[in-house]
Amino acid sequence: MGTLYVVGTPIGNMEDITFRQLETLKNVDFIAAEDTRVTLKLLNRFEISKQLVSFHGHSSRSCAENIVARIENGENAAIVTDAGMPCISDPGEILVRICAQKSIDVKVVPGPSAVVSALAISGLDTSRFAFEGFLSMTKKQRTQRLESIKNDSRTLIFYEAPHKLRATLEDLYRYLGNRRIALCRELTKIYEEVLRMTLSEAIAYYEAANPKGEFVLVVEGASPDDSMEELTEEQAVDLVKALVSKGKKLSDACREIAGQTKYSKSFLYSEMLREEEEMQ
Repeated sequence: MGTLYVVGTPIGNMEDITFRQLETLKNVDFIAAEDTRVTLKLLNRFEISKQLVSFHGHSSRSCAENIVARIENGENAAIVTDAGMPCISDPGEILVRICAQKSIDVKVVPGPSAVVSALAISGLDTSRFAFEGFLSMTKKQRTQRLESIKNDSRTLIFYEAPHKLRATLEDLYRYLGNRRIALCRELTKIYEEVLRMTLSEAIAYYEAANPKGEFVLVVEGASPDDSMEELTEEQAVDLVKALVSKGKKLSDACREIAGQTKYSKSFLYSEMLREEEEMQ
């Protein structure tokens, strides 16, 4: 019986490859890759010639079984993703699970991880954190997930694509409030950038700037001393009034207080309009 090697690969800069990763990729019988075209570039860079087998999020169960069957018959295989550690928010976990069920030896050849790399340079608390991956694009599932984590005091980490970033920042603000965030993009690449600001500042920043590159979002956990959730409707509306009196636009004021309380932006906005009509 062979062995499955879980092999980390560089998250951007190919120079981050390790000697052990290279030796493993050279010595296995075949490599299961998320995107064979991406992995082929890595292999060509280091002059490695090896059979590539496609295995990605849309691969069938039978595809996974075929790979495992080859390992059972004595071949050694490596599983890689396009960048970073496979099996983390990645279909490679299916192969590992099947191998574990069949008592097939699985070894890890660790490499870079965008999750911990972003956390390490975020400037936020690193002692306890939760990796949330990509938020669902289904509204109901997305809402349920954000509702379930809004009181989590751990630092929260998300992945996001550039074309979805603005919507995600809005949702994070709406459900988590105006917390600190580190927006890490293009890690280890030429245009690596880390922006540290609040969620409201990030929303404003990307209203003017066009998001580019893949993002890791590191968000401050909930404060145990935050009592804003317990405010009455009247108190929440009073906070909106206070911001408006300081020159903030009504819609912006409602959005900010909505992010800090259990009341929605639309509710606060309608209450403010109702009060204005009553005063006329």
